[in-house]
Amino acid sequence: MNFKTIEIEIKEQVGTIWFNRPQIHNAFNEEMIEEIIQAIEFVNANDEIRVLVLRGRGKSFCAGADLNWMRGVSNYTYNQNYAESLRLSECFYAIYTCKKPTIAMVHGAAIGGANGFLAACDFALAEENTVFSLSEVKIGIVPACISPYVIKRVGEYNARELMLTGKRITGRTARKRGLLNKSLPSYKFEDELKNLISLLKSSGPQAMSQCKTLIFDISNKLTLNDAITYTAEMIAQIRASEEGQEGMAAFLEKRTPNWIV
Repeated sequence: MNFKTIEIEIKEQVGTIWFNRPQIHNAFNEEMIEEIIQAIEFVNANDEIRVLVLRGRGKSFCAGADLNWMRGVSNYTYNQNYAESLRLSECFYAIYTCKKPTIAMVHGAAIGGANGFLAACDFALAEENTVFSLSEVKIGIVPACISPYVIKRVGEYNARELMLTGKRITGRTARKRGLLNKSLPSYKFEDELKNLISLLKSSGPQAMSQCKTLIFDISNKLTLNDAITYTAEMIAQIRASEEGQEGMAAFLEKRTPNWIV
């Protein structure tokens, strides 16, 4: 697929979406939002891809919204603003509901809306000197579209601290606040990604996809009472599936399942 603001790289069953506007620290605009949505749709439909990684070219992961785009948006009508904002929300939702495990590899800076990209991923790793800021309040707006995912990650009161102050923090503090799974020295960054990918690729592809659906539904849709029958039905279906049968047979026969190559 040919894109102007991002690149897709596929290698050894890992898809990588590269934010590719390094001259402006990968700040996003309406074109980049659309291309990310298209890329996620491509990844969902591609059986070759087992894991998806989000990264930024150049010095930063993402510096938030493109200032030139913001200048234009400031002159929009309410309806135009709503349409643009809705598409941004749909972009974060597409990442959050991606069928494949998602990993954000964050370096340099993640400012404003950039935190939505990493918070919507299943895993977020960062170099410990990376700068993070939910800076929207500093220019008189709010981190609205990213808020569902940031609040899920950090919890209400950590969100209050980060969103109301807009203060800058580094990777270590972002890890303590729950925004990251791990904050690492730069020399450990790539090895940690390799280890995580190896763990994910040892799991059943369909099982991971179903596990993501399970977590989404339990977290967002179902009451505890609803979950009784829902979870029983899911495990019954998966046990009877081709992958479930192979996985259980491999375990009992003390061999490697066929999805590990």
